[in-house]
Amino acid sequence: MTVSEKSLATSGYNIGAVERNAGLSKDTLRVWERRYGFPRPIRDEHGERMYSEADVEKLRLLKRLIDRGYRPGKIVDLPSGDLRKLADTLGEAETPPALRVLIDLVKSHRASELHAVLAQILVREGLERFILDTIAPLNYHVGVAWMRGYIEVYEEHLYTEATQSLLRGAISGIPATDRSPRVLLTTFPNEQHALGILMVQALLGGNGAACISLGTQTPLDDIVGAAQGHEVDIVALSFSAAFSSNHLVEGLTELRARLPARVSIWAGGGNPALTRRPIEGVSVLGRLDEVGAALETWRTLRKAEARG
Repeated sequence: MTVSEKSLATSGYNIGAVERNAGLSKDTLRVWERRYGFPRPIRDEHGERMYSEADVEKLRLLKRLIDRGYRPGKIVDLPSGDLRKLADTLGEAETPPALRVLIDLVKSHRASELHAVLAQILVREGLERFILDTIAPLNYHVGVAWMRGYIEVYEEHLYTEATQSLLRGAISGIPATDRSPRVLLTTFPNEQHALGILMVQALLGGNGAACISLGTQTPLDDIVGAAQGHEVDIVALSFSAAFSSNHLVEGLTELRARLPARVSIWAGGGNPALTRRPIEGVSVLGRLDEVGAALETWRTLRKAEARG
């Protein structure tokens, strides 16, 4: 092992840290290593993969471009400088001043102030408008700020925790209901991002649906068991861009086969596989503002079925 390799083995990033910092799953990193020859981690004394700062920077750029439609095989061999030039041409929307203020609170680690400002906006706008007009665009701009290196991954986590805490409090204040539909909300194993499913739960609950949340990372057997045990009408799942596309397709295909036809499956989130690889019997909600319309469509169809 060379001197530089020894230094990397002690001061580099392990695969879990790269997953958090670059937003790419461990499965994706391993597949790229095998398929494209990048990244090329060294192994430490325990045989664990270790990645350099340059690897993480390039992986962030790759994720940013892939999220905007580029295929990995077309760009993974490009040097970071060329990737940065491509990223600069994406035409990402300028951050509105009101959202910039919130991102700056994240950057300056003022968590309590961030929570207080978001809470004021929630009271002023109401839950649905708060999610659609503030949190949804803010998520996007926080993600861009992270990809550009303006905020660090731990600062992005600070934002996520503040937002999730606020949403959980708002959801707890929604009156319980027995009104249809009954919706089971969760994510698949290895999908740790809870914010998307919380936003959907808040929108559904605010529109009178009965929501049963299992949190994140629920095994498929347990999703099927919970759907049967709670006699749900809809299973709603969220998939971030970092989640393995193959696992997404395989998991949704198996879930569809194991659930009765009367149980609808809704899938949403930022994973491009949702639109690139459609699955029969699975409804894809591309945007949060489609949730209310999908709910009303479901109710209309059920009323028509009841009338015969």
